[in-house]
Amino acid sequence: MTTINQDRLIEHFIELIKIDSESRNEKEISETLAHQLTEIGFNVEKLPVPENISNGSNIYARLEGSLEGTILLSCHMDTVTPGNNIVPIIEEGVIRSQGDTILGGDDKSGIAAIMEAVRVIKTENLAHQTIEIAFTVYEEGGLHGSQHFDLEKVSATQAIVLDSGGPIGTIITVAPGQQNIKVNITGKPAHAGLAPEEGINALTVAADAITNMKLSRIDHETTANIGVVNGGQATNIVMPDLYIEAEARSLNDEKLQAQVDHMIVTFEQAAEKHGAKINIASKRAYNAYNIDSNDQHVEKIKAAFALNGIDAQTKSTGGGSDANIFNGRGIKTVNLSTGMAKVHTTEEFITIEDMVSITEFLKTYLTH
Repeated sequence: MTTINQDRLIEHFIELIKIDSESRNEKEISETLAHQLTEIGFNVEKLPVPENISNGSNIYARLEGSLEGTILLSCHMDTVTPGNNIVPIIEEGVIRSQGDTILGGDDKSGIAAIMEAVRVIKTENLAHQTIEIAFTVYEEGGLHGSQHFDLEKVSATQAIVLDSGGPIGTIITVAPGQQNIKVNITGKPAHAGLAPEEGINALTVAADAITNMKLSRIDHETTANIGVVNGGQATNIVMPDLYIEAEARSLNDEKLQAQVDHMIVTFEQAAEKHGAKINIASKRAYNAYNIDSNDQHVEKIKAAFALNGIDAQTKSTGGGSDANIFNGRGIKTVNLSTGMAKVHTTEEFITIEDMVSITEFLKTYLTH
């Protein structure tokens, strides 16, 4: 097995994480990657997205191969906050930020691995499958880029997303669906000192509902959370309005729907009890996916890991990714770990060893 060019891999990764690309600000990173993919030999298209999604574009790229099969490889280009002015530090084989930002290995480690694997394949003139690329905008906080990706461009029927943590060889074959719930409760203002009984406190309505609501860990497949609460004007005014954002997730779509129905009914009953008005907007963010551990797509990935001496393991996750969207849109997709750790925090890190390992896997997979 030919060694990956570790210095080039890490240099490219550092270059990418130094490009500011918090969600919806992917113009520079998308233009940079489109240019770099073209230089490697891909046919590249910048696919427009609505302006409220990003100032950049989704990237589709294709490299024809001589081996049988076509695979779609995908990563997202955006990062969470704080993701600007990242200063990477490399110590004893570990890459992290200086501590005041995230690192951006989520998901630029995947991008760097894909592009290094292809560079090695091209340099060594190795036969490979046809490779398609989907680099997406605004994945964090809603999977927006993949939802707007023009899949008419894609010929592959199966895909690999590189956007997970854990040991190298982790294959996410099961992931939850998510429903978002937005609630506006309208009570009635009154002077809290002179005539509080004339008012209807929106917070009291919410508190009553939440007290009777199943939240947090519902069962081994299902969770629910209330994450945003906004309301109130002053302590001497009975709170007239309250806004709440909540979510539910489940690996089972029927359980997800049941939990959502429960949450909505509980809010509605509390509003009726207290004489308040309520408006609830409920929207499915993405559906669950569940791919059999013995599926042919999974077995081929396991075999490539095995050739590199790695015993790959299939696992479930509690988070969503572009893999949810691609599965929902008809492309069988798994999510692989790049070794990223403590993502979405300023303690995020990744090891050089893991980055080299996932790159070696990609080279093996694409050439067998």
